[in-house]
Amino acid sequence: MLDRREFISALGAWGLLAGAANVRAQLNPRFSAYPFSLGIASGYPAPDGFVLWTRLAPLPDEARGGLAPEAIAVRWEVANDEAMRDIVASGTEFARPDWAHSVHAEVQGLAPARQYWYRFTSGDAISPTGRTRTAPAAGVPVERLRYILASCQHYEQGYFGAYRHALRDDPDLVIFVGDYIYEQSFNLRVRSHGTPKAITLDDFRRRYALYKRDPDLQTLHAAVPWVLTWDDHEFENDYANDRSIVRSETPERFLARRAGAYKAYYEHQPLRRSMRPDGPNARLYTEFSWGQLAQINMLDGRQYRTPQPCQRSDRGGGNYLVTCAERVEPTATMLGFEQEAWLDRSLSASQARWNLLAQQTLFAQLDLSMGETQTFWTDAWDGYPAARKRLLASLQKNAISNPVIMGGDTHMFFVSETPLDADNPYSLVVASDLCTTAVTSRTQVPSWALGALLAENPHIQYANTQYRGYTRITVTPKHLSADLRGMESVETRDARCDTLASFIVEDGRPGPKKL
Repeated sequence: MLDRREFISALGAWGLLAGAANVRAQLNPRFSAYPFSLGIASGYPAPDGFVLWTRLAPLPDEARGGLAPEAIAVRWEVANDEAMRDIVASGTEFARPDWAHSVHAEVQGLAPARQYWYRFTSGDAISPTGRTRTAPAAGVPVERLRYILASCQHYEQGYFGAYRHALRDDPDLVIFVGDYIYEQSFNLRVRSHGTPKAITLDDFRRRYALYKRDPDLQTLHAAVPWVLTWDDHEFENDYANDRSIVRSETPERFLARRAGAYKAYYEHQPLRRSMRPDGPNARLYTEFSWGQLAQINMLDGRQYRTPQPCQRSDRGGGNYLVTCAERVEPTATMLGFEQEAWLDRSLSASQARWNLLAQQTLFAQLDLSMGETQTFWTDAWDGYPAARKRLLASLQKNAISNPVIMGGDTHMFFVSETPLDADNPYSLVVASDLCTTAVTSRTQVPSWALGALLAENPHIQYANTQYRGYTRITVTPKHLSADLRGMESVETRDARCDTLASFIVEDGRPGPKKL
């Protein structure tokens, strides 16, 4: 039951007291269908709390989710037990129509390193019960962190059955590094978006509503806290900062569209309120710690980057090229100079045993040509070698403890050493690079090409184009282990998932070793 004083306090927090005439409708809503159709989620665990998310949408395919344009009271509860009898925290948020009736409750005041259960209620409707956890207290010894590294889940190209297996791994976290939705369709389809390319805010809301109803994705969100960053397909393929791949589109028009895509992203993820977009801008990059064991830096390599170098004449975005002067331009940046400076400060101040950098794509250099000629894909870090060099120099200069760089985007598994000089694979190794495959999205790189590819890139220790899946990563004070998990098929929900290969990074010894 919602306490009236709590309710009035929530009204004031949202600036809604001026609309007091609508209080009864907001306090006791009646829904035409179950309003928690998109599930529930938690994210960004801190030692004293986390973010809880839901979105009210009784008719999720409709523009406003089937709701009137008024704020609706939603109560959240956190308990020590799954039966929700021992409530330890509760509150009320208002699901506002201008944010698609989404809820982002930032819970505080809890005990560190604890498992909790949570749920939402609105009117007579009760959400499923979810499970989440708080992070260990800052600086305390921690014996283990296990998390899932995932990316690239194209709805049309397969089922999200990988998440069934990820749930059985009992992770502490899911780290998602981009392409949560796809704005467009490609030729291969297992199931259909049912709508054209997403362009407007309403288009993106419908697209998220479709993905969020996948039962395996919904279940993993409810059971495990997520931390996320985006890549390009949450808005537009290969975009860079304010530049579309369509040359005729002005930056002003492009940013107006980006504002809608960013808003829909926030509305459908368990993000902090500080990450709420202001028009076409949103700061997602952040850091958080897992006790003394690990610091995790979540990066944004899409919003602030300079345009990809040496673009094709018919379109913007990435390009396969041998070389050009623009590619090695020292002022090129993947992260933007403000984020680069923030990352340098964050890593310099870190006291963690392991420093984990989560970003969108393959960090290691990947030469796609055989012999002396070099060919690179410029939408990845190979389009920004000066920026990569600055980051590696920062890791070495500051003697960062056990840096591990994680990515996705390629729809392939890559496990690599990261040498200080990318053009000299035998130079000093300063970091480890783990690039996970896609949950469903396919690749066009044939398996038969891998032998020559690995021979040309000796710092890359493993590559696999055949399987979709995820990477299971376990961190202890002595080592980090990565299990590459591949699905037998993504064309059925209940396919088998196998460990294709396992690698270990030992404390104080950069570079993965195959087990």
